[in-house]
Amino acid sequence: MDNSGSLRGAGRYAPTPSGDLHLGNLRTALLAWLFARTSGRAFLMRIEDLDRARDAGSAEQQLADLSAIGIDWVGEAMRQSAQAEAHAAAIERLRASGLVYECTCTRREIQAAPSAPHGAPGAYPGTCRELSDAERRAARQRIAPRHPALRLRAPEEYLRGGVAFHDRVLGERRGDVDDLVLQRGDGTVAYNLAVVVDDAASGVDQVVRGDDLAPSTPRQVMLQRLLGLPTPEYAHVPLVLGPTGARLAKRDGAVTLRDLSASGIGPEDVLALLARSVGLARSGERPSASALLERFDPAVLSSAPWTFSPDALESDG
Repeated sequence: MDNSGSLRGAGRYAPTPSGDLHLGNLRTALLAWLFARTSGRAFLMRIEDLDRARDAGSAEQQLADLSAIGIDWVGEAMRQSAQAEAHAAAIERLRASGLVYECTCTRREIQAAPSAPHGAPGAYPGTCRELSDAERRAARQRIAPRHPALRLRAPEEYLRGGVAFHDRVLGERRGDVDDLVLQRGDGTVAYNLAVVVDDAASGVDQVVRGDDLAPSTPRQVMLQRLLGLPTPEYAHVPLVLGPTGARLAKRDGAVTLRDLSASGIGPEDVLALLARSVGLARSGERPSASALLERFDPAVLSSAPWTFSPDALESDG
C-alpha cells in the first residue's frame, strides 16, 4: 500500500461484497484511484457490507482483483459493518433535532399512496410523518412483530426546492429529496446515512462513483448539512454498457478478472483495455497503473458511457 506523498483529504472506492467485480466496477475503481492520486489525496478502500442479503463473502477476492490491476490504497480496507456506533450516533443526533420519525408503511402501501405535495414521482408521500402518539402505537401493533423503520423528517425548504450540487463530470445538478429511510425495520442502517457518516469519519473529501448513483447525491448532501458534516467533491463517471446496450453485467459472459484469466487474458490486458476506454492508452500499449497517473486529466474525461465488446480484448491481444 502506498503511504507516500503530500496528501490532502482522501478519495475512496467502496464495493459491496456481492460477487466478483466486473469490468465496469474495475473501471470505476481505476477512475476513483486516478482522481484521488492525481489530486494529491490518499486513496482508501471500504467494504460496504451492511446489507447481509447481498454479502456473498467476496470482499477478499475483490481486493485481490483491484490490487492485480495496480490499484493501491492506504491502510486496511474498512468494513462498514464495524461502524455501527457511529451510524447510531448520527441517527440520535438527528432525532434530538426532531428530524426522525417511525414509519410502518410497506412498499406496496407507499406505491399505492397519492404523491405528497411538491414530491417527485416515487417519493415517500409522508403517510407516517404527522401521526399522533396514539396512532403510532396502533401502527406498531399492526405490524408486530416487525419493527418500524426510521425516516428523516426532511426540512420543508429541501422538500420544496430540492438540493443542488456541483459534479466534476456532470456539471451543476439539482435533485428532489424526500423523507428517506435512515434505518430499516430489521435494524439495518440505510445506505444514504451510512455512506455520509463513513466518508466524513474517514476524511473522504472526494467521491468518485458511477453516474447511476448521481440521483442519490442530493439526499446525501441534505444529510451532510443536517449533521454538520462537510460535503465532498463529487465526480460521477459513466457506466460501462454490455454488447446489447444495457448496463454491463455478468450475464454478458467473461467480464470478471477471474473469468478473463481463465481465457488467457491477464490483469495487464484488462488494465490496458480500461486505459483505452478512458483515452489513456493506444491500441497495443500495456501501460502500468502508475504510468496512467502521468496521463490522466479529469477535465477531458467523457461523460458518455463506454460499450464493452469481447472483440476489444481479442483484437488487441
